[in-house]
Amino acid sequence: MLLASSGAIFINENYSVLSQSAYCVKYYILPVCTVCVFNIFFCFPLASQTSPTCPTPTYSTFMEYRKKKNEERQKFSCGKMGLKKTAKTKVQINIGLMSKKKDGLRPHRGKSIALRIDPDSSATSLLSEAVKKMRDFNKDLSDGPFLLLYPDATEVINIPGTNSPFTLGAYKAEIGKPYQRITLFICIKSDFEEAAEMSDSDSEVVVRRPTEFELADTLPWEPQDESSPLPKVAENENCAGDCVQTNEALEVIDLDEPGSSSECVAVKNSCYRNYTELFEPIVIEDEDVAPCKTKDLPPEEPEDTDVQAHEIIADLALAIDHKKVSRFNISRSDVWDGAVRGFRRSTYSDNNDLFIKFNDDAGCFEEGLDMGGPRREFLTLLMSHLRNRPIFDGPPDRRYLVYNSRAAMEDEYFLAGKMIAVSIVNGGPAPHFLSKNLVNRMIGDPSFSATIEDVKDEEIGKVLHQVLEAESDEVLQNLILQNSTIFQTAGCLRSVKTCEKQGFVEEYLKWYIIEKNESAIQRFKDGLDSLHFFTAVQQYPSVLAPLLYMTYKTLTASDMENIFRPSLSPAGSNRQQKEALTLGFWADYLLDCEEKVTAVSLEELLMFATGLTALPPAGMIPPPCLEFSSDSPFPVANTCANALKLPVSESYRVFKANMDFGIQNSPGFGNF
Repeated sequence: MLLASSGAIFINENYSVLSQSAYCVKYYILPVCTVCVFNIFFCFPLASQTSPTCPTPTYSTFMEYRKKKNEERQKFSCGKMGLKKTAKTKVQINIGLMSKKKDGLRPHRGKSIALRIDPDSSATSLLSEAVKKMRDFNKDLSDGPFLLLYPDATEVINIPGTNSPFTLGAYKAEIGKPYQRITLFICIKSDFEEAAEMSDSDSEVVVRRPTEFELADTLPWEPQDESSPLPKVAENENCAGDCVQTNEALEVIDLDEPGSSSECVAVKNSCYRNYTELFEPIVIEDEDVAPCKTKDLPPEEPEDTDVQAHEIIADLALAIDHKKVSRFNISRSDVWDGAVRGFRRSTYSDNNDLFIKFNDDAGCFEEGLDMGGPRREFLTLLMSHLRNRPIFDGPPDRRYLVYNSRAAMEDEYFLAGKMIAVSIVNGGPAPHFLSKNLVNRMIGDPSFSATIEDVKDEEIGKVLHQVLEAESDEVLQNLILQNSTIFQTAGCLRSVKTCEKQGFVEEYLKWYIIEKNESAIQRFKDGLDSLHFFTAVQQYPSVLAPLLYMTYKTLTASDMENIFRPSLSPAGSNRQQKEALTLGFWADYLLDCEEKVTAVSLEELLMFATGLTALPPAGMIPPPCLEFSSDSPFPVANTCANALKLPVSESYRVFKANMDFGIQNSPGFGNF
């Protein structure tokens, strides 16, 4: 018997004591009873020796002891700070809201929210958590009851295609997507049932009698029995009757019977029948030939003309994790340099929130956290600087991309596209300066309409004007030969007649603006697809494409009054009377700004209050408000809260002078 010096013995898995010469791969060391020399938990009785002082074993068998230890190891894991109980982590999915529309159940745009839940959740538990979360963020949600639906508007009961009950983990394994990209929907039960009834009614087949014109385009059916009567066809379109065709005969209801609306006359076109019998092709169906298969393409969703831009952008913004930030240190004197450093930092991610810090003119670090105001101001300044970058050319309101070797090496085209996508999705302004021809090219629209004024090269513009002014074929041909280098580079050097000169110029303009810059356009598109923005543009071109070219509405005094909602004191108080007087001054000041009789424009006023010069596509969040203050004679703005404090003044002249002075001398963010 092999005994350990510390009072232990070695036994194998068959519970036999190992000898000194035994080879063991796996063995157990157990504490030994000092009296009976065996394990105190698993005491082997000896026939020749008993010990009255042997303690009672805690476990009757060693198997129970090992089973107990295995269970403890599964529940606990040894960490640096001791035993720590392992907890099952929750996963995040998306929950949307469906409702009945004219064409069936359709999801609500902008209603999707994130939900953290146990991956082993069933359909019932997932539905209750989803309804609770949706009700917390939408107080106008109906009382229900609700059903849990898949994206195809079918009820969540089993895993699709199987009889297995639904669990979130099993559904994730079956669909092959990460949890963050799984979207389920809740729907009111009554809407679901009404939509099902609509689909059932749509599936009904309506049988009607064919007209004479429809029969003329088909091959007539000849009855096998020549003595059988010919089919009767009504000449009157209002004739009532039902036609039923079987495999052997054609049964025609006699319209001459009582109850018929009119009399019908049998028509027999023997010439047409003889023609079809003679020239009718013989078709042999080959069952072995498989139908032609086209390239597998993702199904295109029909464009929803009712959807708004801010709803689409709200869905795209769900990908932003507001718990993580990407930091930008910006100086207003060189916004572009700080933006490039921020976007190219290794820790930057499109899915992180933007955290902006401005340095003032003296180089001191501005205090205050970015709660939205600095971010909007930064994105506004960035779009203004981006318009004038050397990668763009053309008129200020119709800029198109041009190839620049240095910009291509620094991948500035990709960066420019990323900046535009990030600005729009993060609540900033849209560019509104790209050429419509450029945007149409990117989304696959073949339409192209350009003028010579789009070409900023004076020499090329002069030549194109001369081509359009040529009065004879000889003059036009000599002009093209004299400038053959220009046209040969574009691949359009050929003999042209005067009647073709307009198309010749348009062909050159298309090459000059689009085709020669194709590589730059493609890289710009790649950057524009950050946060899946360009994918959304392709899906909703009529809604999102106008955000890129010059289509934004000019601000008016009425717009500003509707944007800023006043927060007044209780009615009847002295303070409320002064605030009402100041509110009238505010309306007159907006009219003066619109009529250009003040030192401040409406765009500058909006920039002072919100950090934006135009209304963003994502909407103003939070909604702007007007407040009133007697502490300062000048306006004070909180761009994070979109709150503008108006000074309470006794006269409009003082109010106007203080507003102009305060806005024009604002050192940053609108705070004076």
